[in-house]
Amino acid sequence: MRRALVIAPNWIGDALMAQPLFSLLKKMHPRIVIDAVAPSWVAPVLERMPEIHDVYATGLAHGKLQLLRRWQLASDLRETGYDAAYVLPNSLKSALIPWMAGIPLRIGYTGESRYGLLNVRHANPGKKERPPMVGQYAALAYTPGAKLPFSQDGREGTTPFPVPRLDADPNEAARVSARFNLDNRAPLVVFCPGAEYGPAKRWPPEHFAALAQFIAQSFPYARIVALGSPKDAPIAQTIAERAPNVRNLCGQTSLGEACALISRASAVVTNDSGLMHVAAALRRPLVAVFGSTDPRHTPPLSDLAKVQWLHLECSPCFARECPLGHLNCLRELSAEQVFGDLRGMLLAHR
Repeated sequence: MRRALVIAPNWIGDALMAQPLFSLLKKMHPRIVIDAVAPSWVAPVLERMPEIHDVYATGLAHGKLQLLRRWQLASDLRETGYDAAYVLPNSLKSALIPWMAGIPLRIGYTGESRYGLLNVRHANPGKKERPPMVGQYAALAYTPGAKLPFSQDGREGTTPFPVPRLDADPNEAARVSARFNLDNRAPLVVFCPGAEYGPAKRWPPEHFAALAQFIAQSFPYARIVALGSPKDAPIAQTIAERAPNVRNLCGQTSLGEACALISRASAVVTNDSGLMHVAAALRRPLVAVFGSTDPRHTPPLSDLAKVQWLHLECSPCFARECPLGHLNCLRELSAEQVFGDLRGMLLAHR
């Protein structure tokens, strides 16, 4: 295999959990060139992966067919001569571009009955049996049904299990810090209070504010910034109104700039979100707060990460909003409990 195309996931975190697949492909086919088709909001993460050669950032809207635009992109890709395509999303429309481009091997999970679009199909894992997503993606490097040299959670087997890693540029971090007048000498704590999936993944803003007050009392020289998309700005503003030591930068940075700031953070506190996986891949100490989702399926893959999850009887429900209306899985997770992990991280980075 000489050249492969990846149809990347639509979410930042999922794209990062696919990186071990790219690493495995490089080890199995040392001369392979891997390109990726990715939504514009995910492309900056793929551009920071050493395994990816070119990224085709698309303006394809999530959930829309846009058949003509897919055909136009497939026509452009056809001339490259790809040997294989790895289709990571499970939707039918995500498999259209490799099929239209005439790529000989089209590999992925069966997904939405994609029998004609994919010709190397892996069986969909059941919800109760589904492995951690990173292992689910990595299995695509092998033939369907093959005995893997590692367990899908990466804990056993003879082959070391790769974990997501992003390249960090210290010069870029210094430039972005200077743009926002952040002192490089002061400890930086990053809050990531958003979660695109929905409110059931968002730790309450009053808890973030209480955590900021604990930081101010114990680490008065630390600087706290909130990072996220423009949609997260109102949440971060609520935090900043309760805790004036928090600076709201949500919506003011590009994804690349957010990655640069996270790369120099002394610690990160985040919901289960794309930026959680960014922080883990950049090897930053982080506390990851889980509510409606399951850290056994989408954990931050770093030995520097601590997970806070109450594991209530009703969690994980995987709902966008709490179906019971109380959000106890996050409301009952106190700032004191999170600060217990965060304090040790900040002490270690004094």
